[in-house]
Amino acid sequence: MQERQIHRQREKATWKKIQKTELSKLKSAQHHLWFNVLAYFLISVVEFYLAIVGHSQTLRADALNNLSGIISAVLLLIGIFIARDVDDDDLMGQPLPDDLSNTGQRLQLTRFHYETVFTMITGLIMIAISINVIYGGIKSLINQTNQEVPKPITLVGAGIAMVIMMIVWWFNRADGRKLQNAALIAAAQDSLSDALTSLGTMVAIGGALVFKVAWLDGVASIIVGIFILIAGIRIFRESSLNLADYFDPEAEKQFKQAIEQWSEVIRVEELNAHYSGNMVTLDIVIAVDPHMEVKDSYRLGEEIESQMLHQFGIVDTDVVAVPGQ
Repeated sequence: MQERQIHRQREKATWKKIQKTELSKLKSAQHHLWFNVLAYFLISVVEFYLAIVGHSQTLRADALNNLSGIISAVLLLIGIFIARDVDDDDLMGQPLPDDLSNTGQRLQLTRFHYETVFTMITGLIMIAISINVIYGGIKSLINQTNQEVPKPITLVGAGIAMVIMMIVWWFNRADGRKLQNAALIAAAQDSLSDALTSLGTMVAIGGALVFKVAWLDGVASIIVGIFILIAGIRIFRESSLNLADYFDPEAEKQFKQAIEQWSEVIRVEELNAHYSGNMVTLDIVIAVDPHMEVKDSYRLGEEIESQMLHQFGIVDTDVVAVPGQ
């Protein structure tokens, strides 16, 4: 009994350490996302103003695209804020017990799902804005009498947006990989898409100015809308699969092979990996010798859990041992 209590204390200390590390990563991600909000706000204001002054449908579409970046970053900030608020004493009315045996760890892991939820909402908003942009571009092509060649000043807005977005993309990508943070990775995908659309906006406006072709502005805005749509669908797909408990089969195969290396494990009967935000948990059922003593099967489960943590970074592994044939 004393040995089990010591193990529980050790397990609790390990979880606290993991939780502290993850919360630190989320805090760093928050700081980067605030930088995103500032950058997107600056670009949107400049582009909206120059789109009105310079009569450019494409620049207006790019401004709307960057406006979606503000909304995306704010939503991700909200999701991270909720995920970090683990010191609160309830989750949607459900108390958070400190004792791991009373599912305190499980409930705290559940908080990390909020980051993924708001990432998915970000994708939906991007899809909605892309539809608006594409509709505006088609509408301008239909009403060609209202079209006019953009003014040269609009090139300045597109150029500023592209440079700033490339800087934002580089920081988001580097820190997203370093912190292994889904929100920053999603923001990096978004900012890269924005940089490319700003480049496309420059090319389209430049072409319209050189060749004096008014309809090129409308066509370019549709292309920008398609870029936004593709990025939004990708972010929505990845986050929704995460929430639907989809996990890479190849990664699960690696987990299974590692567990089957134990001589006491006859085979892995069942294995299910899950995401809790950026953290991975694992539920496994292993077949063992029917005559194995309970204390030995318990020890084996703890050793497997320790292996999964150190080899793959899985924060919580639940092992169930059943008699093998």
